[in-house]
Amino acid sequence: SALVEGDATLDRFAGIVACGGFSYGDVLGAGGGWANSIRFNPRTREVFADFFARKDRFALGVCNGCQMFSHLAELIPGAEHWPLFEKNRSEQFEGRVSMVEVLPSPSLFLSGMEGSFLPIAVAHGEGRAVFADIDGARVTLEEGLACLRFVDGEGRPATRYPENPNGSPLGITGLTTGDGRVTIMMPHPERVFRSVQNSWRPDGWGEDGPWLRMFRNARVSLG
Repeated sequence: SALVEGDATLDRFAGIVACGGFSYGDVLGAGGGWANSIRFNPRTREVFADFFARKDRFALGVCNGCQMFSHLAELIPGAEHWPLFEKNRSEQFEGRVSMVEVLPSPSLFLSGMEGSFLPIAVAHGEGRAVFADIDGARVTLEEGLACLRFVDGEGRPATRYPENPNGSPLGITGLTTGDGRVTIMMPHPERVFRSVQNSWRPDGWGEDGPWLRMFRNARVSLG
């Protein structure tokens, strides 16, 4: 609201996070409305376009924030391959713990985490990735721009429900830009960054869960 009114800018921020949890109203499709308040307002459109264009800035979108950023792909350099996110194939809200694989990608948030298989919280009704064409998901994987995917109990890409809770092709549930500065994901790493937030954990985890590394990576990126 402060950006819309011209009372604030993003100039003094190194990073922005668009959160989940119905951040723009307790309705489905909130991410699209959130994005439209930026896209169709000349002031906010310019503010966000300038922010995304800077090489010393980063951004993370989670759940509704993932939806929001996907609708802003035209303003984000290197996000041309991103899908939109539509209603789950199950036709219902999915709230569960799922398993994901962290894929090799340039994402600064996931640096050093590639190859990990980790539990993560899922809470969305519209998380199914819909690419512009039938080969979009495959090409995104091949080019290393998909950073997270759902896997089954044996670590294989999850293509069936409920291991793949929303029906996204090839299990893709997180993407990044070519330079890794902007990352979007549908699951909620911020809900399980402490060991005690997990329903089960190995004894050796200690106080911090593995997802805390995402946020430490962001801090490291600041130099």
